[in-house]
Amino acid sequence: MGKTMKGFEPHWWLRNGHAQTIAASFAMRRFLLPAGEERLFRVDAETQVKGMCHWQREEPQRRTRAQSDELEASGAEKHGSKDPPLHLERPVVVTVHGLEGSCESKYSVGIADKAWARGFHSVRMNQRNCGGSERLTPTLYNSGLSGDYRAVLEELIAEGFEQVFFVGYSMGGNLVTKMAGELGAAAPTELKGVAVVCPALDLAACADALEKPVNFLYERHFVRGLMTRYRWKAELFPERYRKDGFGPIRTVREFDDEITAPCFGFKDAEEYYEAASAKKVIGKVAVPLLLITAKDDPFVPYESFLRVRVKENPLVRFVGTEHGGHCGFISRFAGAERFWAEERIVEFVAEKSGKVKK
Repeated sequence: MGKTMKGFEPHWWLRNGHAQTIAASFAMRRFLLPAGEERLFRVDAETQVKGMCHWQREEPQRRTRAQSDELEASGAEKHGSKDPPLHLERPVVVTVHGLEGSCESKYSVGIADKAWARGFHSVRMNQRNCGGSERLTPTLYNSGLSGDYRAVLEELIAEGFEQVFFVGYSMGGNLVTKMAGELGAAAPTELKGVAVVCPALDLAACADALEKPVNFLYERHFVRGLMTRYRWKAELFPERYRKDGFGPIRTVREFDDEITAPCFGFKDAEEYYEAASAKKVIGKVAVPLLLITAKDDPFVPYESFLRVRVKENPLVRFVGTEHGGHCGFISRFAGAERFWAEERIVEFVAEKSGKVKK
């Protein structure tokens, strides 16, 4: 971002990482986002991923006679498609949630709400199997499936959108960073930028951090969710997944060792983490990338960003705040500034797209 970014000042009652992390999940929020339109994106022959789209359309009364004639000639009116055309020149903000989240995660809706208010399109993605999409693929999900979002990007570009931005939180942050790094200098010109919050770029380091006694509740929450999702998947695809024989699974690493890694052809969790972590490719990112994290994040270690030298890529703007927890960043200010990281991300999109408020 060219201009000076407003610093983060935590809420008076939320001055440690655990308080920020927990409060972000339970805070009551009011959104003005209109109802979305469900959309399926094709990844491969057996997999689709589901998004919730909020499109910015031209006002019907502003349609010119020439546009009306064009619609009539195309047959759109005859087939019942009377929706006004989309503003294809406006930015599309695609948000990807974290582990065991969905497009209904509060930060995902918060980004969409702010983006919509600025006149941007918003697409809130569900990762595979999330948000009620278990039947859309026989596979599980994992932190390395960056190709899913490349497919989303390609589909949006094919439809004529001129500016696409990806936003990722935690596991989603690793996925969209990995996508951008793998594209490298070959990234399409329509991909204008990526913004990530507390991205799990070093999956092994995050798994180690979760196993600390102080993080017991987070670990238990994730493992319960993962096991519940896996059992449901085994009910849907019994020929593909076994229901038992794992022994006790008490940590995310154990889940990845016993289930994720073998289901995707990896020897063990360590091999999977090494292959899926975006730390290997962040140096190849060739589009503007805003990376926001907190030094008091309980399970995405701040030191992991220093080890992979994120600052060495001149296109990466690395912002490490003293406080903020894991994807919290609840500030002492009211209004749009209450959820500080969301506001900074929408500012980033506005700046890189040239759609800054006058």
